[in-house]
Amino acid sequence: MKAKRNNNAANIDNIIRSISSASLVELMSIWRARDAKQWSQSPDSYRLIAEKILQQGEPLLAFDVVTEGLSILPDDVRLRQLQGLALARSGATERANAILESLRRDRQTDEETLGMLGRTYKDLAAHAATKLEREKFLRRAAETYAQAYQSSGGYWTGINAATMNLLIGEKERACEIAKMVRAQCLKEVQDPGGDQYWELAALGEAALICRDLSQAEEWYARAAKEAAHRFGDIHSSRRNARLILQHWNEDSSKIDKYLHVPSVIVFAGHMIDRPDRAIARFPSEFEPAVAKEIRGKIEKLQPGFGFASAACGSDILFLEAMLDAGVEISVVLPYGREEFVRDSVDFIPGSNWCERFDRVLERAARVITASTQKLEIGGVSYEFCNELLLGLAAIRARQLDAALIPLAVWDGMAGDGPGGAASVVRIWRSSGYEPEIVDLAKICRGSGPLPSGRQRRPLQERHHPVEAPLQSFASRVVAMLFADAVGFSKLTEPEVPRFVQHFLGAIAELSEKFRETIIAKNTWGDGLYFVFSDVDLAGKFALELANLAATTKWEEKGLRAGLNLRIGLHAGPVYEFDDPITGTRSYSGTHVSRAARIEPITPPGQVYASEAFAALAAAQGAGSFTCDYVGQTPMAKGYGTLPTYHVRSRSPAARL
Repeated sequence: MKAKRNNNAANIDNIIRSISSASLVELMSIWRARDAKQWSQSPDSYRLIAEKILQQGEPLLAFDVVTEGLSILPDDVRLRQLQGLALARSGATERANAILESLRRDRQTDEETLGMLGRTYKDLAAHAATKLEREKFLRRAAETYAQAYQSSGGYWTGINAATMNLLIGEKERACEIAKMVRAQCLKEVQDPGGDQYWELAALGEAALICRDLSQAEEWYARAAKEAAHRFGDIHSSRRNARLILQHWNEDSSKIDKYLHVPSVIVFAGHMIDRPDRAIARFPSEFEPAVAKEIRGKIEKLQPGFGFASAACGSDILFLEAMLDAGVEISVVLPYGREEFVRDSVDFIPGSNWCERFDRVLERAARVITASTQKLEIGGVSYEFCNELLLGLAAIRARQLDAALIPLAVWDGMAGDGPGGAASVVRIWRSSGYEPEIVDLAKICRGSGPLPSGRQRRPLQERHHPVEAPLQSFASRVVAMLFADAVGFSKLTEPEVPRFVQHFLGAIAELSEKFRETIIAKNTWGDGLYFVFSDVDLAGKFALELANLAATTKWEEKGLRAGLNLRIGLHAGPVYEFDDPITGTRSYSGTHVSRAARIEPITPPGQVYASEAFAALAAAQGAGSFTCDYVGQTPMAKGYGTLPTYHVRSRSPAARL
């Protein structure tokens, strides 16, 4: 028994050592391969890996880590702090604030707790609806940071206290604190060795507060060299620097070049041609030339993150080039791996695309399957995959305030149908992006004649033949809402007619406002089902529906108080057809089933959404709501565990 304990301790020590020096991809591999029983005996494993993942700028994964840790150790202060920080960095400011305030109520008034709490008030100020509200949150941030600094003497809460005092107009106090912090940090950086990033960044911030821009540049340049790929930390420092420079009406570009977070690239491109095609779009002979052009674009753009699918041809060439450049990649497959490989990877005899596909996925930070199965009608599975890629990339860029750059390998022709390169480029441009293009047609023209008499001209639009009985079916990407009335089962018989008249009647009246985007609707007892053509309006309707249920005084309608709704949202590809029984246009498929599993796990009065809904909202620039990460959540009826988001109204930012 003693030997077993010693072996477990040795294994835990090895895990902690490996975490300490791991890259982000290695951290993700360690997390995926964890032995939950073993980790449950080592709170330090959860704390350390969450800290490292946060440094690398992955707050959603860090939140999942601390959530599992807290399921084992619910009162662990450090894990609760990191949970608050992960939420704050992911943009879920209100939830982060609530967690950190609960720690303060539990008499946890150490520097870490108060410093993170101060950060949430600073974030609330940034999103305040009015100048008065912004001022209130800035003062709370200043008071909280000052309390932490006074009790601990720590330089990081001190420099934040100085910055917040500057922003509320207390310039003398701000500079006084900044000078004290400067003296502290100068002592620290005189001793070589160890991680000095935060001390160097604090010296840069202190110089900005006292309006010494040239000295600030020197300190931030040194901090940037220390930071390496800690993009989460760099982003935090840059946010404060920009606030100060905005206060002084100074250009932030001089500091931005040091506190630089690299761009996010979302990619699309043509596949290698099938060998039986006489008409060529991307002949395999030109793979080296295309690969060279892709690498040239990556060298020029210097990205830090990439999102792509993994078909043979352009996708894999892009992913390989990104990995060779040391860039983090995320892969989205349109449907199940085996079927996708059969359709889009392993169709060229004697090629090594399968092996290359496997190597790329093994090294990816994240592999997401957009749909469990492929829709057989049309190219909607690929269309959805491309929208999901854009949305996930947009979320990543927003978390780090980084540029989002679309990149395509495209021949410039418009004949490849839904989900093809031309379609993707069109969607990007309609969303306000101007993509970088690797001109496939130009590469082919400059590479001489094709062998075997093959013709080089664009393929016409792909047609997906279907059996005659299915000709009336179509496919499209839609948003879906399922809702359930909380308290319905307790209604008495006399209350049921009033429920139909007043509760369902009010919902029917609200739905009339959205009739242009509602393409299907149904009810069964206390259940509601709506299908929308527009993701933004689906989210807006859901929030208005939740508000209607929560604020109406149902007791005045002869119903019991507390009647409410649980609302779940999802977006995905579905079949569209005429229902032979009802005679109405109907929508079905596996994504409808997925949508139905979200509502039962939603708290009463709230709106929860899938990752796909949040991503498509980001891709389409939804402006009326925001999606805050809830975590990996077990779905109803054993459907598995999926990333879930809380949908809430977006407050208009204060005019500064």
